[in-house]
Amino acid sequence: MLYTTLNNGLKMPVLGFGVYQVPDPAVCERAVGEAISAGYRLIDTAAAYMNEEAVGRAVKKSGVKREDLFITTKLWVQDASYEKAKDAIETSLKKLGLDYIDLYLIHQPMGDYYGAYRATEEAYRAGKLKAIGVSNFYPHILTDFCETVDIIPAVNQVELHPFFAQENALKTMKEYGVTPEAWGPFAEGKHGIFTHPVLTEIAKKYGKSTAQVALRWNIQRGVVVIPKSTHENRIKENIDVFDFELSPEDMAKINALSLDRSEIVDHTNPAFIKIIHSLKIHD
Repeated sequence: MLYTTLNNGLKMPVLGFGVYQVPDPAVCERAVGEAISAGYRLIDTAAAYMNEEAVGRAVKKSGVKREDLFITTKLWVQDASYEKAKDAIETSLKKLGLDYIDLYLIHQPMGDYYGAYRATEEAYRAGKLKAIGVSNFYPHILTDFCETVDIIPAVNQVELHPFFAQENALKTMKEYGVTPEAWGPFAEGKHGIFTHPVLTEIAKKYGKSTAQVALRWNIQRGVVVIPKSTHENRIKENIDVFDFELSPEDMAKINALSLDRSEIVDHTNPAFIKIIHSLKIHD
């Protein structure tokens, strides 16, 4: 496994296992267990995924030393305030069954996320969180945020895949020393990513799958990736990306696929924002 060093000196695996849209506790626990057995050491969950407890059980059963694992979870919009965030952090720790969380992210730049971040800064200083960061912070939001807060976010988890490369976002993150992390590295299956002719041609050249090529492309851009699968063969395939390197020419071919827009979410759409605020994960 390769690691990247965050802006606070903490080392983070460049490839991890995501559990978004795996709400079934048994399926989640099994998949996380298989991922850890396959060599994954970064596990990415969130309060909104409703599976922190299943992740915690899998981590406990894995037998892997706690210090060898890197566990990420996120604060949901419903708890985006200083007081609510303090409680939410404790709830996530309890559900995960952990004494500390390696990386804690503000899931969306909505609600009182500045107040919520102050709570994460306090928990970070107290040692409950080893690193803190954000998610879905577009360049203009991240810039304002970094110019305002006391502790620069260690990570910004955003949509990054061959059809939405977000070069400007990467440039902004680099300027502030924020590590980019990709959610949806497979574009959630859109654009025929697994059979796309350009990716297929490149994959054949290296004897790899299109999925492996898509992951490798992001890794070579300095992006941490967290692919998700509930199939053991794909779980193993997705981590097998460290024995080849894409040429500059192939990187350029993949870069050219970007549409410079998301076709998964639209944070500029008022209706989408209302939907996010309407999602309640607890009473």
